[in-house]
Amino acid sequence: MNLKDYIRSIPDYPKKGILFRDITTLIKDADAFEECINQIIDRSKNYKIDKIAAIESRGFVFASAVSYLLKKPFIMFRKKNKLPADTYSIDFKLEYGTATIEVHKDSIDKDKSVLIIDDLIATGGTADAAAKLVEISGGKVAAFVFAINLFDLGGSDNLVKRGYKIENLMDFPGH
Repeated sequence: MNLKDYIRSIPDYPKKGILFRDITTLIKDADAFEECINQIIDRSKNYKIDKIAAIESRGFVFASAVSYLLKKPFIMFRKKNKLPADTYSIDFKLEYGTATIEVHKDSIDKDKSVLIIDDLIATGGTADAAAKLVEISGGKVAAFVFAINLFDLGGSDNLVKRGYKIENLMDFPGH
């Protein structure tokens, strides 16, 4: 099964010049979604993983299923002011703006290995911020797994340059 066949491309969303890669067409097909989850799990087998983390919000769709099947605790990186307990926060740049993500301070234990899953990597700002939150919490990033890599936007390359392991299921141009 070619998962790329299940990704819809929407030009000029959320703003002019962006070619949005829509995963809703993948997750609405039960067989394609199952294959995607199986591929993420297969790519994850090469790493020591204590916990699974995901970046809000589309990353939650994939990571919660992986967490359940691997029987690993699930950690949520959320947008600012969405978590009720004490948090660590990181401000970062997006492809088309700025944002803040947070994690509960008690989510990641010292020296635990965290697999970070997200639907897509573009410029890498969000993923880099998630890695920093893991490290601030005392944990280690085992690897990243992305369903989609927008290879020409440089996010994966930037993470690799910083020493992180990257896995992705599909490559698309970002423009």
